[in-house]
Amino acid sequence: MPRIQKSQSSSQVEEASGEDMNEVHVEPNESVVANEEFSEEEASGEDMDEAHESEGVDVANDEFREEHNEDNLRDGGVNEEASVSMLDLEKDVDVNYDPGLWGIINDTKRVMLVKKGPIKILKENDEFPKEPNRGRHFSSKLYTSNRPNGEKQERKWLVYSNELDKVFCFCCKLFKHNPMTTSLAEDGINDWHNLPTKLRDHEKNPEHNLNVVKWVDLQMRLKQEATIDKQVEALINKERIRWKLILARIIGVVKTLSRNSLPFRGSNEKIYEKNNGLFCQLIEFLAEFDPIMKDHLRRVVDKEVQNHYLSHKIQNELISLLANEIKEEIRKKILKAKYFSIILDCTPDLSHEEQMSIVIRCVDVEDASEVKVEEFFLGFIKVDDTSGLGLFKRLEDTLVDLKLNIDDIRGQSYDNGANMKGKHQGVQRRLLDVNPRAFYVPCGCHTLNLALCDMAKSCVKARNFFGYVQKIYTLFSGSTHRWDVLKTYVKGLSPKALSVTRWESHIESVRAIRSQPEELRDVLIEISNTSKDDVVMAEAKGLCFNALEDFEFLISLCIWYKILDKVNWVSQVLQKEEIDLENAIIKIKELILFFEELREDGFLDLIEEGKELAKKVGIEPAFTVKRVVRRKKQFDEDVGEDANESQSPQEKFKVTYFYHIIDQALTSLKDRFEQFQRYEEIFGFLLNGKFKSISEDKLMEHCSQLQSFLEYKEHCDIYADELFQELRYLKTLLPKDVTKSIDILNTIKSYWEEGGFQTVWVTYRILLTIPVTVASAERSFSKLKLIKTYLRTTMSQERLSGLAMISIENEYLDKLNYDDLIEEFASRNARRSNFLGVG
Repeated sequence: MPRIQKSQSSSQVEEASGEDMNEVHVEPNESVVANEEFSEEEASGEDMDEAHESEGVDVANDEFREEHNEDNLRDGGVNEEASVSMLDLEKDVDVNYDPGLWGIINDTKRVMLVKKGPIKILKENDEFPKEPNRGRHFSSKLYTSNRPNGEKQERKWLVYSNELDKVFCFCCKLFKHNPMTTSLAEDGINDWHNLPTKLRDHEKNPEHNLNVVKWVDLQMRLKQEATIDKQVEALINKERIRWKLILARIIGVVKTLSRNSLPFRGSNEKIYEKNNGLFCQLIEFLAEFDPIMKDHLRRVVDKEVQNHYLSHKIQNELISLLANEIKEEIRKKILKAKYFSIILDCTPDLSHEEQMSIVIRCVDVEDASEVKVEEFFLGFIKVDDTSGLGLFKRLEDTLVDLKLNIDDIRGQSYDNGANMKGKHQGVQRRLLDVNPRAFYVPCGCHTLNLALCDMAKSCVKARNFFGYVQKIYTLFSGSTHRWDVLKTYVKGLSPKALSVTRWESHIESVRAIRSQPEELRDVLIEISNTSKDDVVMAEAKGLCFNALEDFEFLISLCIWYKILDKVNWVSQVLQKEEIDLENAIIKIKELILFFEELREDGFLDLIEEGKELAKKVGIEPAFTVKRVVRRKKQFDEDVGEDANESQSPQEKFKVTYFYHIIDQALTSLKDRFEQFQRYEEIFGFLLNGKFKSISEDKLMEHCSQLQSFLEYKEHCDIYADELFQELRYLKTLLPKDVTKSIDILNTIKSYWEEGGFQTVWVTYRILLTIPVTVASAERSFSKLKLIKTYLRTTMSQERLSGLAMISIENEYLDKLNYDDLIEEFASRNARRSNFLGVG
């Protein structure tokens, strides 16, 4: 039976699908062995991008255009060299299966069309195009002929052209030798009134019967693989398999280098030459143990092959292919999750181009075992305009390219740059103007970092303390000799430099000094006594006297170590990918409580710790009274004593230093995390299962408030009464130990799949989608530094983004199917499609 297909308005006819109720799909005749459509281009002999002259292979532009012996096919045979030979496999023929668009039919096209078989086009209710005047049209009933004896015979040879609105004879159009007397083999017929009669006359035509014989004979030959010598066909198939195996190994090398952010190219790209890069060297390494790759490289070196697939163009194409496959898998997850959040961050690269990292956060519901919060990296975007408007436009364009709906955004998080968080012109403001439900949350880590910065710069003593810490590191790191002296005394942690931007990382610098003050003091004394450099000697003596032998400095070590240790722990928690608004609020509250308790009764404990350090260093554990430098006062100024002068040195230290930085910490945390408090007021009744313990009136009030918060114009994510009813029942269903939002989602997942708790399911997904940190975007910059090094600054943007995608989301690499990748790679160029045998 011929293939029957639903008609389309376009000239490109697609195969019929059995799922469409408006079309009929009849399987092709058994003799038709090809079920896929062929889409090929005529070989031009131009731009053979698989070859690269730098790899020792001269790119030949010879066109293998053999003369076709058409008489062979017309007599029922096949020209072996012209149709299926290796020379012909490199030819690309554009085949359209609409008979009105066949054009000139050569041997290769004839073989492809016979393999495909005639395609029958049916339309619902026979709604074919009608004549303008009489309203006549083609009828699918004509596909069947009524014999005089009452039998019905299918006209397999009759095909309809959707493009020309005409019918043709399939076999006569393919195998006609001389101009035929019937139009069914030439220009087609659209005389619908007289068509039944013309079809009966055509069936009686001897030339039609001859062409039917040629058609059936060629079908049988193709089925039995008897069109060419079987040994030649076996060699061709073997060659196809060889190329697929070679390409699979090349893809494996690209995956390995991309996954580990390693460079591909060296100073040249020639096989078996020095400095040819890791890609060529890994290919050479494979050839030492793999006979397939060894034979391939031999052919490349001996110039037996032209298309070797080792050039940098093929590398770029494979990188793009792998990255797009990963991106498509991520996009499917995002679409299934529906609601998602945007995380953006920018940084300049080594070529002085501003790179914007885009990360999507959503609740992954695909996993059958549990619900997870995921953050997906979707690439680097080069931005030329770093203003709020410029960044927002790039974000909009990216969402359009990814086919993601901007109305489904339920959260956005950026760093504290004015172009990002600006209340009037920033990205967050512009996105809120388009979608008011894209709730903005400032990055928790950046906000915590700014709070620490406020503390450290709030008073002179704090600034002096960190100045001494940095100076200790600078003194030792400025000379290899001094560093060797340091290592002879210090066996534990070595001094660390202070980070300019990440204040919570100061804990490493403080820990190195606090854990071994006596060893560092001895090193400073040694350097001050032995150094021949007067400046170094003075610096060592000054650090020893003003820092490690000063009781206030030792107390400051204890204070800042305790503060930084706690802040760093909270910062590490906030940087986790699965952190959500619920846990972030808990950690910030714990941090505020820590500072309140520290202010209340922590000072005396810190004094005791300082005294222990003083004993180790060998100094008196007491505050020294330092002379106060005063400004000369005029005769009419108040000369009364300052109130602080009556305080003891310890009390004065407590008030002017300890209380000062603690109060600054509390003020900064409450002010900078004000946005978190706002979201707690809205979603607070859902956090930690609080809805279990509040009254029904209060619960309904919270549900109504949340509904209004999630409303925009005529759209609303949830309805208050539905949420209220479901939460009422959920109280009795949830175990007592299930309080966290993610655990509640996992508990009701099985019920939701069967249609229960739909509103609760949506509500908690939105809650978990809201981001609290841009740590994932920040982490992507570490890959940027590994990929775009100072030797790779000319890398294209597409290659950079693709390599970063593969490296960061490398867990998807192992899920990719090599056969699918090779087919996709071959489909990008018809020459590869034929050569690899996947067309």
